[in-house]
Amino acid sequence: MKLAGVRTAGERRSPLTPETIKKLKALGYEVAVETGLGKDAGILDSAYEEAGASVSGEPANGADVVLAAGPLEGEELGKLARGTRLVGMLDPYDAPERLAAYANAGVDAFSMELVPRITRAQAMDVLSSQANLAGYKAVIDASAHYSRAFPMMMTAAGTVPPAKVFVMGAGVAGLQAIATAKRLGAVVSATDVRAAAGEQVKSLGGSFVFVKEAMEEGEGTGGYAKELTAEQQKAQAELVAEHIKKMDVVITTALIPGRPAPKLVSAEMLGSMKPGSVVVDLAAPRGGNVDGEADGVTVLRPKSILDGLAGEASNLLAKNFLSFVTLITDKEAGQVKVDPEDEIIKGIQLTRDGDVVHERFLKA
Repeated sequence: MKLAGVRTAGERRSPLTPETIKKLKALGYEVAVETGLGKDAGILDSAYEEAGASVSGEPANGADVVLAAGPLEGEELGKLARGTRLVGMLDPYDAPERLAAYANAGVDAFSMELVPRITRAQAMDVLSSQANLAGYKAVIDASAHYSRAFPMMMTAAGTVPPAKVFVMGAGVAGLQAIATAKRLGAVVSATDVRAAAGEQVKSLGGSFVFVKEAMEEGEGTGGYAKELTAEQQKAQAELVAEHIKKMDVVITTALIPGRPAPKLVSAEMLGSMKPGSVVVDLAAPRGGNVDGEADGVTVLRPKSILDGLAGEASNLLAKNFLSFVTLITDKEAGQVKVDPEDEIIKGIQLTRDGDVVHERFLKA
């Protein structure tokens, strides 16, 4: 069996680390790595070689499994032979042409973003591992742009008040943002449409801001939030508009799988904030939660916030990929074995034998 790690255009993370290469070799894989695969993540080619991998410009030749941190397209995809299992963060939403390309190339594609949120798949959950780091990085970036201190300080010259941080969305990224802001000494509040989030926010030392009518309907499947009705959105917006005026830092994290990011912060809300305030929109890659600009308010809209944490993001991502490869490997038989009836496989396989097979994307 051969497994290859390949680079993705514009992607700084690596799908393989020396640690996971050693474990993949123990599963029976010959591992090949593309030259410079881990450069942006602080991993030298020599470290991959020391772990037992070969390094070359064409690692995918003859590979049974190819790992990629991001979607492969064009020339990169053309290097894969028919029947290759492509595993990666393939960003299938809004890209029917990409799925068609995988099918036409005869590549069996598995999109790790679609891993079902079940206990057996927790170690493969790339969204959670990466969102955790994104929540942390959002607070760090906000503190770098905020012109005042986060913690309260008592000095001979007077008292420095703590920053007031408001986190919108208490999923994995939001909860880590709350925890990080608290560690930096800020006074933290948060909102979410899911009732279960209230206890989690309070357990991290934050206060919970909510609209009861929205919370009763806001719980979606798999732990995700679901889209609110127009009336619920209006009630939530009115509450947020009043609360946001007092905030120094706002971090938005609200995303609904397969949908454009909901607009939570309007230009009018931004205009009500104090000069020097900072807003970080983690939903920017899906259209953003923040609409507009305002004088005196810094709005950060990172398209790839984990570029600044590529090393740690790679460590977690590679472990997620290792867990999935372990699932599809029959070590005793020395072969890749994909069970199309497995719940995890059904959840993430996009294409098989030249056809799009994932129910969510068949129509597209």
